[in-house]
Amino acid sequence: MTTSLPPDAPLDQLIHDPSPEILAAVAADPRLTEDLALALLNRRDLPREALEHMHQHMSLARLRKVQLAVVMHPRAPRHVSIPIIRHLYAFELMQVALFPGVAADVKRAAEEALIGRLATITSGERFTLAKQSSGRVAAALLLDKEQRTMQAALNNPQMTEAWIIKALKAESGTEQLAPAVCSHPRWAHRHDVKAALLANRNTPPARLQQLAQELPLSALKDILRHVRLAPGVKERLKAVLEKRLTG
Repeated sequence: MTTSLPPDAPLDQLIHDPSPEILAAVAADPRLTEDLALALLNRRDLPREALEHMHQHMSLARLRKVQLAVVMHPRAPRHVSIPIIRHLYAFELMQVALFPGVAADVKRAAEEALIGRLATITSGERFTLAKQSSGRVAAALLLDKEQRTMQAALNNPQMTEAWIIKALKAESGTEQLAPAVCSHPRWAHRHDVKAALLANRNTPPARLQQLAQELPLSALKDILRHVRLAPGVKERLKAVLEKRLTG
Protein backbone atom coordinates (compact mmCIF):
# COMPACT_ATOMS: atom_id res chain seq x y z
CA MET A 1 0.00 0.00 0.00
CA THR A 2 1.36 3.40 -1.01
CA THR A 3 2.19 5.92 1.71
CA SER A 4 0.14 9.14 1.53
CA LEU A 5 2.04 12.39 1.87
CA PRO A 6 0.75 15.28 4.00
CA PRO A 7 -0.78 18.17 2.01
CA ASP A 8 2.18 20.45 2.75
CA ALA A 9 4.89 17.92 1.82
CA PRO A 10 7.53 19.64 -0.39
CA LEU A 11 7.37 17.57 -3.57
CA ASP A 12 10.24 19.50 -5.18
CA GLN A 13 12.51 18.20 -2.42
CA LEU A 14 11.02 14.74 -2.04
CA ILE A 15 11.71 13.82 -5.68
CA HIS A 16 15.36 13.57 -4.55
CA ASP A 17 14.59 11.37 -1.53
CA PRO A 18 16.46 8.02 -1.37
CA SER A 19 13.46 6.10 -0.02
CA PRO A 20 11.54 3.96 -2.59
CA GLU A 21 8.38 4.36 -0.48
CA ILE A 22 8.63 8.16 -0.53
CA LEU A 23 9.30 8.18 -4.29
CA ALA A 24 6.25 6.01 -4.89
CA ALA A 25 4.16 8.35 -2.73
CA VAL A 26 5.41 11.39 -4.67
CA ALA A 27 4.50 9.68 -7.97
CA ALA A 28 0.96 9.10 -6.70
CA ASP A 29 0.49 12.58 -5.23
CA PRO A 30 -2.26 14.57 -7.06
CA ARG A 31 -0.18 17.77 -6.76
CA LEU A 32 2.62 16.36 -8.93
CA THR A 33 3.23 18.65 -11.91
CA GLU A 34 4.63 17.79 -15.36
CA ASP A 35 8.00 19.38 -14.57
CA LEU A 36 8.33 17.53 -11.27
CA ALA A 37 7.22 14.28 -12.89
CA LEU A 38 9.87 14.61 -15.60
CA ALA A 39 12.50 15.42 -12.99
CA LEU A 40 11.46 12.34 -11.04
CA LEU A 41 11.62 10.20 -14.18
CA ASN A 42 15.24 11.26 -14.67
CA ARG A 43 16.11 9.04 -11.73
CA ARG A 44 17.33 5.67 -12.97
CA ASP A 45 16.72 4.17 -9.51
CA LEU A 46 13.01 4.95 -9.55
CA PRO A 47 11.05 1.97 -8.18
CA ARG A 48 8.56 0.12 -10.38
CA GLU A 49 5.72 1.14 -8.09
CA ALA A 50 6.48 4.81 -8.74
CA LEU A 51 6.36 4.22 -12.49
CA GLU A 52 3.02 2.47 -12.17
CA HIS A 53 1.62 5.38 -10.16
CA MET A 54 2.95 7.84 -12.73
CA HIS A 55 1.16 6.00 -15.51
CA GLN A 56 -2.11 5.97 -13.53
CA HIS A 57 -1.84 9.58 -12.31
CA MET A 58 -5.06 11.36 -13.25
CA SER A 59 -3.54 14.71 -14.21
CA LEU A 60 -0.40 13.27 -15.87
CA ALA A 61 -1.79 10.29 -17.77
CA ARG A 62 -2.55 12.37 -20.89
CA LEU A 63 0.73 14.31 -20.93
CA ARG A 64 2.78 12.89 -23.79
CA LYS A 65 6.20 13.88 -22.41
CA VAL A 66 5.49 12.09 -19.15
CA GLN A 67 4.13 8.96 -20.80
CA LEU A 68 7.06 8.81 -23.22
CA ALA A 69 9.52 9.20 -20.34
CA VAL A 70 7.75 6.37 -18.50
CA VAL A 71 8.11 4.04 -21.50
CA MET A 72 11.80 4.93 -21.91
CA HIS A 73 12.62 4.35 -18.25
CA PRO A 74 14.76 1.21 -17.81
CA ARG A 75 12.63 0.02 -14.86
CA ALA A 76 9.24 0.52 -16.46
CA PRO A 77 7.09 -2.63 -16.09
CA ARG A 78 6.02 -4.22 -19.39
CA HIS A 79 2.34 -4.03 -18.44
CA VAL A 80 2.81 -0.26 -18.26
CA SER A 81 5.09 0.29 -21.27
CA ILE A 82 3.31 -1.80 -23.89
CA PRO A 83 -0.15 -0.17 -23.57
CA ILE A 84 1.41 3.31 -23.75
CA ILE A 85 3.24 2.39 -26.97
CA ARG A 86 -0.07 1.99 -28.80
CA HIS A 87 -0.81 5.70 -28.26
CA LEU A 88 2.57 7.20 -29.16
CA TYR A 89 3.20 9.19 -32.35
CA ALA A 90 5.50 7.88 -35.08
CA PHE A 91 8.59 9.83 -34.06
CA GLU A 92 8.01 9.03 -30.40
CA LEU A 93 8.02 5.36 -31.34
CA MET A 94 11.27 5.94 -33.21
CA GLN A 95 12.77 7.46 -30.05
CA VAL A 96 11.74 4.43 -28.01
CA ALA A 97 13.21 2.03 -30.56
CA LEU A 98 16.55 3.86 -30.61
CA PHE A 99 16.94 4.66 -26.92
CA PRO A 100 19.75 2.55 -25.35
CA GLY A 101 18.09 2.01 -21.97
CA VAL A 102 14.83 0.55 -23.29
CA ALA A 103 14.33 -3.21 -22.90
CA ALA A 104 14.63 -5.25 -26.11
CA ASP A 105 11.03 -6.48 -26.08
CA VAL A 106 9.71 -2.94 -25.58
CA LYS A 107 11.86 -1.70 -28.47
CA ARG A 108 10.50 -4.51 -30.62
CA ALA A 109 6.93 -3.55 -29.72
CA ALA A 110 7.66 0.07 -30.67
CA GLU A 111 9.18 -1.01 -33.99
CA GLU A 112 6.24 -3.24 -34.83
CA ALA A 113 3.78 -0.47 -33.96
CA LEU A 114 5.70 1.95 -36.17
CA ILE A 115 5.94 -0.50 -39.09
CA GLY A 116 2.20 -1.04 -38.82
CA ARG A 117 1.62 2.67 -39.38
CA LEU A 118 3.95 3.22 -42.35
CA ALA A 119 1.13 3.03 -44.87
CA THR A 120 -0.77 5.84 -43.14
CA ILE A 121 1.98 8.41 -42.52
CA THR A 122 3.20 11.08 -44.92
CA SER A 123 5.92 10.79 -47.51
CA GLY A 124 8.12 13.20 -45.58
CA GLU A 125 7.73 11.22 -42.37
CA ARG A 126 8.63 7.96 -44.11
CA PHE A 127 11.71 9.61 -45.61
CA THR A 128 12.86 10.82 -42.19
CA LEU A 129 12.22 7.41 -40.66
CA ALA A 130 14.19 5.75 -43.45
CA LYS A 131 17.18 7.94 -42.60
CA GLN A 132 17.02 7.91 -38.82
CA SER A 133 15.05 4.94 -37.51
CA SER A 134 16.26 1.56 -36.28
CA GLY A 135 17.37 -1.07 -38.78
CA ARG A 136 14.13 -3.05 -38.51
CA VAL A 137 11.99 -0.01 -39.39
CA ALA A 138 14.35 1.13 -42.15
CA ALA A 139 14.21 -2.40 -43.59
CA ALA A 140 10.44 -2.10 -43.94
CA LEU A 141 11.07 1.01 -46.05
CA LEU A 142 13.43 -0.71 -48.47
CA LEU A 143 10.36 -1.57 -50.53
CA ASP A 144 8.87 1.91 -50.34
CA LYS A 145 7.37 3.14 -53.59
CA GLU A 146 9.36 6.39 -53.44
CA GLN A 147 12.93 6.22 -54.70
CA ARG A 148 14.32 8.73 -52.20
CA THR A 149 12.85 6.84 -49.24
CA MET A 150 14.22 3.51 -50.46
CA GLN A 151 17.67 5.09 -50.98
CA ALA A 152 17.57 6.66 -47.52
CA ALA A 153 16.78 3.24 -46.02
CA LEU A 154 19.73 1.71 -47.88
CA ASN A 155 21.99 4.39 -46.39
CA ASN A 156 20.59 4.11 -42.85
CA PRO A 157 23.57 3.54 -40.49
CA GLN A 158 21.61 0.79 -38.69
CA MET A 159 20.90 -1.16 -41.88
CA THR A 160 22.40 -4.65 -42.04
CA GLU A 161 23.22 -7.08 -44.81
CA ALA A 162 20.61 -9.51 -43.49
CA TRP A 163 17.83 -6.94 -43.92
CA ILE A 164 18.97 -6.17 -47.48
CA ILE A 165 18.95 -9.85 -48.42
CA LYS A 166 15.52 -10.40 -46.86
CA ALA A 167 14.10 -7.44 -48.81
CA LEU A 168 15.60 -8.71 -52.09
CA LYS A 169 13.81 -12.03 -51.53
CA ALA A 170 10.41 -10.33 -51.41
CA GLU A 171 8.03 -11.56 -54.10
CA SER A 172 7.17 -8.03 -55.24
CA GLY A 173 8.20 -4.43 -54.72
CA THR A 174 11.91 -4.75 -55.57
CA GLU A 175 11.73 -2.97 -58.93
CA GLN A 176 13.69 -0.01 -57.57
CA LEU A 177 15.58 -1.82 -54.83
CA ALA A 178 17.48 -4.40 -56.87
CA PRO A 179 19.06 -1.91 -59.32
CA ALA A 180 19.89 0.43 -56.42
CA VAL A 181 21.65 -2.33 -54.46
CA CYS A 182 23.60 -3.30 -57.60
CA SER A 183 25.33 0.08 -57.61
CA HIS A 184 25.44 0.79 -53.89
CA PRO A 185 28.99 1.34 -52.57
CA ARG A 186 28.24 -0.35 -49.24
CA TRP A 187 26.20 -3.36 -50.34
CA ALA A 188 27.03 -4.18 -53.95
CA HIS A 189 30.29 -6.02 -53.21
CA ARG A 190 29.09 -8.46 -50.53
CA HIS A 191 28.91 -12.09 -51.62
CA ASP A 192 25.58 -12.93 -49.95
CA VAL A 193 24.01 -9.77 -51.39
CA LYS A 194 25.31 -10.72 -54.84
CA ALA A 195 23.72 -14.13 -54.47
CA ALA A 196 20.40 -12.52 -53.53
CA LEU A 197 20.65 -10.22 -56.54
CA LEU A 198 21.19 -13.17 -58.87
CA ALA A 199 17.91 -14.65 -57.64
CA ASN A 200 16.00 -11.37 -57.99
CA ARG A 201 14.02 -10.91 -61.19
CA ASN A 202 14.56 -7.13 -61.12
CA THR A 203 18.36 -7.24 -61.22
CA PRO A 204 19.48 -5.64 -64.53
CA PRO A 205 20.56 -8.31 -67.07
CA ALA A 206 23.96 -6.72 -67.61
CA ARG A 207 24.65 -6.87 -63.90
CA LEU A 208 23.61 -10.55 -63.72
CA GLN A 209 26.46 -11.50 -66.01
CA GLN A 210 28.94 -9.55 -63.92
CA LEU A 211 27.67 -11.00 -60.65
CA ALA A 212 28.04 -14.53 -61.99
CA GLN A 213 31.65 -13.74 -62.87
CA GLU A 214 32.41 -12.25 -59.45
CA LEU A 215 30.92 -14.90 -57.16
CA PRO A 216 33.03 -17.90 -56.06
CA LEU A 217 32.35 -20.99 -58.18
CA SER A 218 30.95 -22.86 -55.18
CA ALA A 219 28.43 -20.09 -54.52
CA LEU A 220 27.38 -19.98 -58.17
CA LYS A 221 26.87 -23.76 -58.19
CA ASP A 222 24.74 -23.55 -55.04
CA ILE A 223 22.56 -20.87 -56.60
CA LEU A 224 22.00 -22.94 -59.73
CA ARG A 225 21.22 -26.00 -57.61
CA HIS A 226 18.97 -24.52 -54.93
CA VAL A 227 17.62 -21.08 -55.95
CA ARG A 228 14.49 -20.53 -57.99
CA LEU A 229 15.63 -18.28 -60.82
CA ALA A 230 13.73 -16.11 -63.29
CA PRO A 231 13.09 -17.52 -66.78
CA GLY A 232 16.22 -17.37 -68.94
CA VAL A 233 18.50 -16.45 -66.03
CA LYS A 234 19.36 -20.06 -65.15
CA GLU A 235 20.55 -20.80 -68.69
CA ARG A 236 22.63 -17.62 -68.70
CA LEU A 237 24.26 -18.49 -65.39
CA LYS A 238 24.94 -22.04 -66.51
CA ALA A 239 26.73 -20.67 -69.54
CA VAL A 240 28.89 -18.45 -67.33
CA LEU A 241 29.66 -21.37 -65.01
CA GLU A 242 30.67 -23.66 -67.88
CA LYS A 243 32.88 -20.97 -69.34
CA ARG A 244 34.59 -20.39 -65.99
CA LEU A 245 35.08 -24.14 -65.45
CA THR A 246 36.59 -24.69 -68.89
CA GLY A 247 38.45 -21.40 -69.01
